[in-house]
This record gives sequence, C-alpha cells and structure tokens, in this order.
Amino acid sequence: MRILAINPGGTSTKIAVYEDNLLLMKKSIVHTAQDLEPFKAVFDEYEYRMKLVTDSLENEGIDIKSLSAVVGRGGLLKPIQGGTYRVNDSMIDDVRNAINGEHASNLGCVLAKSIAEGIGVPSFVVDPVSVDEFLPESRLTGIKDIDKASWLHSLNQKAVARETAGKIGKSYEELNFVVAHLGSGISIAAHRKGNMIDGGGGRVDGPFSPERSGGLPAYPLIELCYSGKYTKKEMVSKVSSVGGMYAYLGTKDVADIVDMYNAGDKKAVTVIDAFVLQTVKEIGAYAAALDGNVDRVIITGGIAYSNEIVEMLKKKVSFIAPVEVVPGEKEMEALMLGAKRVLTGQEEAMIYP
Repeated sequence: MRILAINPGGTSTKIAVYEDNLLLMKKSIVHTAQDLEPFKAVFDEYEYRMKLVTDSLENEGIDIKSLSAVVGRGGLLKPIQGGTYRVNDSMIDDVRNAINGEHASNLGCVLAKSIAEGIGVPSFVVDPVSVDEFLPESRLTGIKDIDKASWLHSLNQKAVARETAGKIGKSYEELNFVVAHLGSGISIAAHRKGNMIDGGGGRVDGPFSPERSGGLPAYPLIELCYSGKYTKKEMVSKVSSVGGMYAYLGTKDVADIVDMYNAGDKKAVTVIDAFVLQTVKEIGAYAAALDGNVDRVIITGGIAYSNEIVEMLKKKVSFIAPVEVVPGEKEMEALMLGAKRVLTGQEEAMIYP
C-alpha cells in the first residue's frame, strides 16, 4: 500500500511517500517570496505547486501510478468533526472561495484530488485545522459578539494522542489527555474520549510563544489599540509574528534563548520562567476541564526538543498525570496514517458537508 502525503505551507510544500508504514521519500520544496509574488490568491498557486510536486516524484523515481491513495493537509474548511475525509467538490469549492480565509493549506485537498483522480485512487484530508469538537459551554467568552473558535494544531494534536494511546494499549476514544503543542505557534487542548472538547492558543489566547503574544489583558489591549501609536496591521504583527519571546529578546530561536537562560542572562531567565508558568497554568486549566480525569499530559512540538524546558514543565504538571513527551510534529505521518486507517477498514471515511 503506497500513500502520497502533501502538506502545502506558506514557504514550502512538503511531500512524503510511504510504503505501508515505511517512509520511501520525503522532501520539502521551498518557495521564495519571489516565486509566489505573481499569484494574487492561494488558489492561483495550484498549477505552480502541482508541477513541482509531480516533478519531484519523477526525480525520486516514484511512479504516480503505483499510489494507492493521496492525502493532503486540510485547510480552512467549515467547522467539522475530526477524522479522515474524502475530498469532494464541496470541499474544493470552499477552499477556492476561501470561506475562512487564505492559507496555503487550502491547496492540500486540491493537489491530492487532482493527482488521485488522474490514476483512479481515492483522495483524503485528515484532521484539518478547522476541526471543531468544542462543547457549547467552551465557546462563550463573556462578550456576546465574540465566540471562542477551535483553531488548534488538530493534525498533530490528534496524532500524538493516538500514538500515546497505542503505547498505553488502548484506543484514543477510551482515554483523556491534555496535549500541549509547543512551537512557533502554541495550542493546548483537552481531549476527552476522542474529542477535543476545549482548547486554546494560536493568535487568540494561551501562553506566549517564540513569536506570538498569546492571551492578553483585555483592557490594556483596548487602550493600546486606540492609543494612536500603532496601526491595525502593526497590532496584528505584535500579536502574531513579533510578539512573545521575540518581543523581549530579539530572537525566535528557542535553542539560543535556552543557551542565554543557562548562561544566566536575567532577561532570558525571566522570559523562560514566564513561558513555563503560563504553559503549566493552561495545562492545569484543561486538566480541570476534564474533571481531573487525565490519563496523560502530552508535550509535543518543536519546543519539546528542549530538555531544560520539558523538565521544568514536567516538574510542575506531573502531579496531574504521567507526562509523555513527543518532540516535533508528526504531520506527514499523521496524514498517511489517517488515509491508511480508511483503506484498511479501521475507520469509515467521513463526508465533508
């Protein structure tokens, strides 16, 4: 069983081919700002990215006709239940019209369907960004005009939860987890019996990250927005790309920041201590959302490669449940495994509305 996984991002298109669970090839095709400049919308990049993908497969000696399925990263789709979805026309229409905004991941389903249709095999997306399994009470914010939305690292969140469940010897649907995805973006979520019932992160709330502000005090934020010091664009940047650790230390490289911490740099010590404190408070909050019934706390994402930060986190949250560390992200493998579960009959493919 040979599966092609495609993960389009803002500056790259990642592809991987698996034979059963064995990785045959993996490549990250880099796109410069100049490469993408001619395209007015993400959907316009389709032919450009498609040629790069097919050329890369040919150069690696991968015969497209040998594929059993093609799976793409799910983009900014309608709010849906987690799972593996067959790509259909409704999904393609929604990403073409960018119903929830422009993002490179919107092309995942398009590229997958185009390649798969050409050779008569199925195409899928797995646990898209738009997965929304929140409880009704998880959505209320205190301002009637604003609902809390589920914008989490769903693909990696669910992948590491399934992997951890397998280590325990049970299914994901039998267990409760708090998963902390810690990277340039952060999301922390409560998983109850296979559903992410509450969570936060991204550009909305949660701890600050290497480049994002995380949750902010509402009243001072309002004052700053109306102070006249910054434009809307500048405020968005403060929240999404030049906030967090970068705002305090001038770097987004966590390894460098940890070196500064170990060298006794006072500012770095305060920033790391604050990051750890904010993160463990979020983990504790979502443990409470699970009534304290937590089988594992899972730490994942790029920051999980830092032994120093992981040990500080474990020291503060191990009273909740045993801590499982799964460094990095498993997005390509997670895409493949989602498609494989359907192809082998372990799961029913879901239908996008």
